[in-house]
Amino acid sequence: AAMGQAPLLRVRDEPSASLDARAEEWLFQQYAGLSRSDGGVTVLVTHRFTTARAADLIVVLDGGRVVEVGTHDTLSQADGLYAELFRLQARYFV
Repeated sequence: AAMGQAPLLRVRDEPSASLDARAEEWLFQQYAGLSRSDGGVTVLVTHRFTTARAADLIVVLDGGRVVEVGTHDTLSQADGLYAELFRLQARYFV
């Protein structure tokens, strides 16, 4: 898919796992720009909630099943699994 001129779907599994914060920011800006400019969709698998927070749509899996779907704001307000895990990671940055 990366070799195509303008793929409609890009799937990335933890693409920033070994990157520092600046490189990760650059990478995600590139993905966002590509998807907006060519109408494609990027599916990003991540365990970093700072990354997930920027997504247009977040799908939360638990035990291989979809348990929540929404934006960061809606999932945070729902106070489910996403909100719990986000708070766990965020406490180290506040």
